[in-house]
Parts: sequence; structure tokens; C-alpha cells
Amino acid sequence: MILNALPDRKVAVIGAGFVGASIAYALVIKGLAREIVLIERPEAADKCTAEIDDIRHGIPHMGSSKLYCGSYADIKDCDMIVIAAGRNRRQNETRLEMTADSIKTASGIALEIKAHYTKGVVVIVTNPVDIITRAFSQWLDLPDGMVFGTGCLLDSSRLISVIADHVGLSTDTINAHVIGEHGDGQIVYWSKATIAGIPIDEYCSMSGIPFSEETRYAMEQQVRHMGTEIIKGKGRTHYGIATCVCYIADAILNRRSTIVSVSSVLKGEYGINGVALSLPSILDSNGVSRRLSDKLSDAEIVGLKQAAIRLDTYNSVGM
Repeated sequence: MILNALPDRKVAVIGAGFVGASIAYALVIKGLAREIVLIERPEAADKCTAEIDDIRHGIPHMGSSKLYCGSYADIKDCDMIVIAAGRNRRQNETRLEMTADSIKTASGIALEIKAHYTKGVVVIVTNPVDIITRAFSQWLDLPDGMVFGTGCLLDSSRLISVIADHVGLSTDTINAHVIGEHGDGQIVYWSKATIAGIPIDEYCSMSGIPFSEETRYAMEQQVRHMGTEIIKGKGRTHYGIATCVCYIADAILNRRSTIVSVSSVLKGEYGINGVALSLPSILDSNGVSRRLSDKLSDAEIVGLKQAAIRLDTYNSVGM
């Protein structure tokens, strides 16, 4: 790959921890931007430099992006700004229990972004992602959809993998979404899940594959607790979310519209206002251009509203 072949795009990744560094690495490997700036606190400058050096040592063979440690002034003229700053989730800690710490970190970042922002979509990765997405939407006051969170995209990817294992097919034959809260209140959108374009219950029935209520519940529990199990095993999660951010970046930077379950502030969908939740959404160069409020089952609507009520109790923490 030669430098001139890269799209003339600029990305800032705020936070050089495991998640931020993994995102920067994945963006380089995929060749999604000509310029990638990694931004950290001054006291973590040495770590940021080390991460950049480690990634750059492989660039001659796997990419040619201009990659460097920068400051908030480098946010100017970015096409995409990724917020990945904040502490790791601790073992047995829920995402919502991180709210106060994350809001404190995020509020300072928002002030810096406002001082230097000229353009670009803002993608929230920091947990609890729904709470932080709503906060940044308020703080930055950008047009609807330009601030959104990765939300349930990673949960949806995990669900697709679980379904693929169950039916013995590759993941690219399966279309399924997790919606609602990125956390314990997530909802599997079973009523629209398909395999090879066929409703999943119909496909399993004609293929002789078990797909009972117990089967669905077991899958839901497996997906809900995957992040916790990974943290128990290795102390953190970062590769999966980095891949999801790359998928988002491809849609934004290369103007390839796609439908993904990401978190944005709802504006009346299903009677919910002012809370960030994940719904299947059309994603393009301007962020979330439309939330798809298709018909949900009664149980799915109840679950979505319960998630909204639970999140709303956390929305004012530290703000």
C-alpha cells in the first residue's frame, strides 16, 4: 500500500489504554485513514509514545498511516473522534457502577473537544457507553446523530457468533441485533433475527435444530455475560471493541452506509425521550442518520422501556 492510496481522512483517538491503542492499531491495519492521532493526559505521555512506536514498527509491512501522539489541538479537522478514555471495568463490576468515575473523566475531555472542534463525528466507547453518549450529546450540542456510542454493536457481534455456533453456519449468513442498554438490560431482537434471510425460528424448525424458549434464554445469558467472563480470564476486553470501531470507521470514513445497533439519544422512538439506547440505525458519514424504529414484540418494548428507566436514574450522576 502506498501513502497516496489511503483515504484523505483524519481520526483522533482519545485514550491510549488497551482499548484506545487497540483501536489505533486496527485502524492502521485496515488503512482507514491517512492520519491518526492518539491523545493522552500529559502524565501518560510516555505510554502514548510507547504505544505509537510499537504500532509504527509494523507499519512498513501492514499499513502506511501517519500515526503520532498529539494534543487536543490536533482534533481540528478530524473526520472522526473516538472517546476511549477511562478506567477498565473491574471484575464483577457492572458498567453502570463506573458512572461517577467515567463522567468525571469525560467532562474534562468534552471541554477540550469544544475548544478545538471544527468538524467530525464523535464516537463514544467509554463505559457506561449509554450514559457517556447522552452526556457528550448534551455537552457538545452537535446535530442529532453526530455523537453516538458503540452501544450494542459488540453485543450483536457476540450474539451472531453464538447463533453461528448453534446452527453450524458461518457468521455472514446471520443477521441479528442486540438493542437497548449495553449492559445487563440488553435485549436480543429475536423478532427480526434471520438466518440466510429466513426467520431464525423458522430456519431452525425446518432444519431440525432446537430453538426453544430455553435455548433463546441460554443464548441471551451467554451474550450478556461474555464481557464479564473475558475480564475474569484476562483482566480486560479490547480486541472485540477495536474491531467494532473499525467497522464503524469504514462506514463513516469511506461513506459506506450500513445498519448497526449503536447508541444514540432517542427522540420519541417507542415513547422514549432523552435517554441513549441502542437501536438498529443507519450509519453514514454524518453518524447516525436514522434510528430504525421497526415493530418490536410486546416483551421487547417492555425491556426497552425498563432499560430507559434504569439508565435515566444514572444520567445526572456527576453532571
